[in-house]
Amino acid sequence: MKVGFIGLGIMGKPMAKNLLKANYDIVVTNRSKSSVDELVKAGAKAANNAKEVASACDVIITMLPNSPQVKEVVLGENGIINTVKAGTTVIDMSSIAPLASQEISKELEKKDVEFLDAPVSGGEPKAIEGTLSVMVGGKKEIFDKYYDLLKAMSNSVVYTGKVGAGNTTKLANQIIVALNIAAMSEALVLSTKAGVEPELVYNAIKGGLAGSTVLDAKAPLIMDRKFDPGFKINLHIKDLQNALDTAHEIGAPSQLTAAVMEIMQAMKVQGEDNLDHSALVKYYERLANTEVKR
Repeated sequence: MKVGFIGLGIMGKPMAKNLLKANYDIVVTNRSKSSVDELVKAGAKAANNAKEVASACDVIITMLPNSPQVKEVVLGENGIINTVKAGTTVIDMSSIAPLASQEISKELEKKDVEFLDAPVSGGEPKAIEGTLSVMVGGKKEIFDKYYDLLKAMSNSVVYTGKVGAGNTTKLANQIIVALNIAAMSEALVLSTKAGVEPELVYNAIKGGLAGSTVLDAKAPLIMDRKFDPGFKINLHIKDLQNALDTAHEIGAPSQLTAAVMEIMQAMKVQGEDNLDHSALVKYYERLANTEVKR
């Protein structure tokens, strides 16, 4: 099986490297040629564009910023759809709008090409480790066929339903993560302002009902003032916008999501949207005139 991989950004590059480690034969392309060169040195083959990838591969993975980029790479002038062979499968691992996934799937179906939407959670550290969580929408038999391929980049691969279900699940994930970070930020700023050491608060609550993967991953980074991006605020803004757009389309109330979105927008105005999403704490710190640190 020859695997195409399109999109070698902060997540895609380590994911492609993990496929190489699992001995998959992969062909890669990306806007930044330096990332392509790095993968070629690791054992991949290079292609100039998505059309070349599609003509050479049996399954094609895309890992791109948002719906417009995925549509362009799959359906555009130099897109996959122009040279893809019948019987190929496209697996989009980007986080995009569920309706966009369904639109892309319908166009590929005309070419007898299968489609899975398979967004991931875990950020750059888990992409590097190969321990991402993958949530997949599409035909169950196609999911089963490519389960091992997806598992080479992750420790959790879960089937969630028809096309679009993967991205709907990812939107739910991103809402919960964003609200967790905001709640944690409020709590740690409150503790600090009240004169209680935030590390003592963290150690006291992490084993109880307030404990979470988000708390364990982000509280230490906040206290160490490490805001290098594992997952950038501007990417989380994109995800929450997709969540709010979807919520409006189907009539699902999302007041808390909207509130955190406005906090993230305020961070963007401050020029802080390239920081890790744990930097949401800075918003609360400014209001309280305090800083959460060890």
